[in-house]
Amino acid sequence: MQDNRVLVTGGAGFVGSNLANHLAPDNEVVAVDDGYLGTPENLGEDVEFVEASVLDEDLPTDVDVVFHLAALSSYAMHEEDPRRGARVNVEGFVNTVEQARDDGCDTVVYASTSSIYGSQTDPCPEEMPVTVNTGYEASKMARERYGEYFSNHYGLTCAGLRFFSVYQGYGGAEAHKGEYANVIAQFADDVADGRSPELYGDGTQTRDFTHVDDIVRGLVLAAEHELDGIYNLGTGEAYDFETVVAMINEELGTDVEPTYVENPIPEDVYVHDTCADPSKMRDETGWEPRISFEEGIRRVCAPYADE
Repeated sequence: MQDNRVLVTGGAGFVGSNLANHLAPDNEVVAVDDGYLGTPENLGEDVEFVEASVLDEDLPTDVDVVFHLAALSSYAMHEEDPRRGARVNVEGFVNTVEQARDDGCDTVVYASTSSIYGSQTDPCPEEMPVTVNTGYEASKMARERYGEYFSNHYGLTCAGLRFFSVYQGYGGAEAHKGEYANVIAQFADDVADGRSPELYGDGTQTRDFTHVDDIVRGLVLAAEHELDGIYNLGTGEAYDFETVVAMINEELGTDVEPTYVENPIPEDVYVHDTCADPSKMRDETGWEPRISFEEGIRRVCAPYADE
């Protein structure tokens, strides 16, 4: 993607800042963030930062492409304040896309979630039935339906990307998320400091861990191909939490045992396993994950090895 004016909402957050910094050398990039989870320290000097909420009027939507990543992005955030979760994740999406449409932008790429597949050990294709068990999942499902509305009614291309367990590590732009960071980042930081990482239940839950660099490439390809509809972004491989801790120990040359704790999330809503079927994205754009899980673990652990 070159010579475009681009808006990234949630642009100072984890995925948003990686995307904004990736695009900035060849494009005019505006990152909007209200500072709830994001920090402008994640952004390079060539990214224009605007402190604003996606609920605001007069957003800088005079752009060629909108990447809408702003969201309250966890189960806990929505349970603390369900109405705020719905406003930010649903109304914020509608507000941003409406303003962009008024300004003549017709290409939107937005973040959905793989959580709506529920617990699945087999690769999940986009057409399989989905479920909504939490406020977070409900808000992302609503976002998908509004994306369909904008596409069908106004002819916008709206690509909803269902992310699978995005990670980078505290050496990247993930540190500011703290307790909301991916478990890989949290486990690596614990092990490197000699703390016992806490695993919910028996540690056998699995995730399709997808490195943020692969997610960023998928976002860009979705815009370049003007995709419309729903697409998975995941590797198609899953690893359990015990294996993750073991691989981190091996990479760091440590031997820190995990601690097993009771899962604070109710069992009937906890997503125990995730695994993507990324074939639709591959078939339409050529996207494939380039960073193996072994390489991803090496990247997460590298800053600690250098200390």
